[in-house]
Amino acid sequence: MLKGLDKRLTGDLLKILCDMGHGDELVIADANFPAETCARRLIRLPGIDGVTAAKAILSVFPLDTYVAEAALIMDLTEGDKNKGVPTPPIWSDYEELCGVLGKIERFDFYKRAKQAYAVIQTGEERQYGNLLLVKGVI
Repeated sequence: MLKGLDKRLTGDLLKILCDMGHGDELVIADANFPAETCARRLIRLPGIDGVTAAKAILSVFPLDTYVAEAALIMDLTEGDKNKGVPTPPIWSDYEELCGVLGKIERFDFYKRAKQAYAVIQTGEERQYGNLLLVKGVI
């Protein structure tokens, strides 16, 4: 056990966060995300929602201040926009944690995820619960 760390930060997850360098990207994925297909390194947190996972990770993970967007979400598809799908509520939760969020088109998000240092797949069941973070420096 370590003092002062969120108990949801497993040893495997802490190693990944520690090994990442400035500018490396991390994806916090929802339960529907094709994590096995996209991930170079995959950690599963099936019993934790995306916001709880993001909050735990951000307690030790600095966001990059040298890029325009250090936190990005997967944008609604054109089909969902045309259907009038409302803004996913999880986005405001992520915005509270990260500040301003950039948006990435779905397939561009997948491309970035394939290049990301790691993917953390959560048990998040809300749609569009995916978040990409760029690591900064302390």
